[in-house]
Amino acid sequence: MAMKARPLRVLLVDDQVLFRKGLRSILSDWLEVQVVGEASDGSEAIAQAAALRPDIILMDVNMPTMNGIEAARRLRRRSPEVRLIMLTISEQDEHLFDAIKAGADGYLLKDLRPEVLREMLLAVTRGEAPLSPLMAKKILAEFSRQAPLVPAPKPTEDLTSREREVLRLVAEGADNRTIADRLCLAPGTAKRHIHNILSKLQARSRSEAVAFARHHGILSQEPTQ
Repeated sequence: MAMKARPLRVLLVDDQVLFRKGLRSILSDWLEVQVVGEASDGSEAIAQAAALRPDIILMDVNMPTMNGIEAARRLRRRSPEVRLIMLTISEQDEHLFDAIKAGADGYLLKDLRPEVLREMLLAVTRGEAPLSPLMAKKILAEFSRQAPLVPAPKPTEDLTSREREVLRLVAEGADNRTIADRLCLAPGTAKRHIHNILSKLQARSRSEAVAFARHHGILSQEPTQ
């Protein structure tokens, strides 16, 4: 009999106690996740990471004493195995690229729905980099700005009408179960569509696929009958 996978060990880092406690309450309802500790600033996060050895650190960008950017930079050197996911309250946060340069593995808005956060955390176990769709779009735009003469890659194949429907729901933040329910699909079928979309768009994650599709106007195409 296959052994049951152990829960993801998560450390929460935020200077706002109410936010930390609310997030802990949400994560505690999920069997796949175990909150192993909390910290109120970057310095505490570094100490807790060394003591608790979490798999993932969910960390606020803006904190007193030591902010998330500096903490990420130091954690990347001291605990390279941990996955760092930054949290921000604003879509216009100017720290996005600083966080990525510091070694962050993902960048999410604090107001995302719990089911989307759950999907993003599970995506980390598959080696994906969780990014809010707007953040992924900003990164793609920055890459395009820095290398305007390099043509963007083209999809290896056109998406089917059903795959575009699935991708539109992914862009809305729907997880696999929601997609299956909305389109009257078996869960395995929805998952297979996601796999095909990532393959065709040469994307490593759902957010990257959405950013790519928006950039190339794929989401604006009307489904064929």
